[in-house]
Amino acid sequence: MAMGEALSLLVLLLTYLGLALGGLPGYRMNRAGVALAGASALVLLGTLDLEEAWAALDAETLVFLFGVMVLNAHLAYAGFFGWVAQGLLRLARTPLALLLFLTFGSGVLSALFLNDTMALLLTPLVLSVARGLGLNPVPYLLALMGAVNTGSLMTPTGNPQNLVVASLSGLSYLEFVQALWLPALLGLGLQVALLALLYPEVRSLRPLPLLPPLRYRLHRGLLHKGVWVASGLLLAFLLGYPMAQGALVAAGLLLFTRRLRSERYFLRVDWELLVMFGGLFVVTEGVRRLGLAEALTPLAETPLGLLLAATLLSLLISNVPAVLLLAPLVGEERSWLLLAGGSTLAGNLTLLASVANLIVAEGAGREGVRVGFAEHLRFGLPLTLLNLALLHALL
Repeated sequence: MAMGEALSLLVLLLTYLGLALGGLPGYRMNRAGVALAGASALVLLGTLDLEEAWAALDAETLVFLFGVMVLNAHLAYAGFFGWVAQGLLRLARTPLALLLFLTFGSGVLSALFLNDTMALLLTPLVLSVARGLGLNPVPYLLALMGAVNTGSLMTPTGNPQNLVVASLSGLSYLEFVQALWLPALLGLGLQVALLALLYPEVRSLRPLPLLPPLRYRLHRGLLHKGVWVASGLLLAFLLGYPMAQGALVAAGLLLFTRRLRSERYFLRVDWELLVMFGGLFVVTEGVRRLGLAEALTPLAETPLGLLLAATLLSLLISNVPAVLLLAPLVGEERSWLLLAGGSTLAGNLTLLASVANLIVAEGAGREGVRVGFAEHLRFGLPLTLLNLALLHALL
C-alpha cells in the first residue's frame, strides 16, 4: 500500500471517528469542522483534486436544504409554529389527548419542515404546557423526540438523510410519501401505546384545567405570505416539480420583502449543516475512489441486511454519513426506502442517536428537566425494534 493511500485511509478513519463522537477528542471541532477538515486533507493528499471535490458536491441537496431553512425561518418569525401548536393543544382536554395531539401534530410538522427545526421550536412549548397543566413533562418530551424522528420518515423534506435519498435515487416527493406515510403514522401510534404503557399517568382521561396561553408573537402579514408560499411549494412537489428548484424559488419569494431584513433570515440558516454536507460529499467520494465501499457490499445483499446496516451505521457514524456510504450499493426503489427508513428510525434508539433528541434534552435541561439516557433507552429501544420490524414488513 502506497504511503498516500495509507494516509488517506487514516484521514477517513479519523473523520468517521469524529463524526461518530461529534468531534475529535482534544480538538474544538464539531461534525461540520471534522467533515470539512477530512475533505481538505483528502485534497491535500491527492486522493482527489479540487475540481473533483467540487464535482462531488450534490448541488440539489444543498440548494434544497437552504431553501427549506429560509422557509422555516420565515414561518418561525411569523409565529406559525406557535400558532399551530396553540390550536392543537386547545383540543387536548385530557392527558391522553395531549399525548395524541402532541405526537401526531409534531410528527406531521416534522415531515413538512425538518425534524431538527421542530425539535428546537416545540421543546419550550411542550415544557410550558406541561408545567402550566401540572403534568410530568418527561413522557411528553419523549413523545416529542420520538415523533420528530418517526414523523420525519414520511417525506423527503422530513430530515436531511431523506433528502439525500430522494436526491440520489430520483424518487419523487409523491412516490416517497406513498411508500412511507403508513409506516410513519403507524410508528407514531406505536409510540403513543408504548408511552401509555410506561407512564400510566398519560393514560388518564380526567379533564385538564384551562390551558395557559403559549408565549409566541403572531405577525399576520408574514404568516399569510409564508402559508401561501409553503402551500404552493407543497403543491409543486406533489405535481412533480423539481424539489431543489422549488425550494430555491420559494426562498427567493420570501427574501423579497419589506418586512424583515435579509440578515434575520440568514441568521436562522444552519450553515454548519450545509458545510457538513459539503464535506461529507467529498469524503464519500474519497471512500469510493479508494474502493472501500465494496467492503460494505455483503451488508446490503438482502433487504433485511440493508435495513440493519443502515441502522447500525447510523448509530456508529450518524445517519447522513451512513446514507452516503451505503448509497452506491443501492439500486431498486425498495432498497432506497429501506435505507431512508433504517437511517431515520435509528434516531429513536438512544438519546445520542439523533440530533433532534439532543436538542430536546438540552432544551429541557436548561429549564431544569432531565431526560436521562436510561429513561430514553427503555422507551427508544422497543420503539425502534418495533418500527424497524413494521417497516420491513410493509415494504
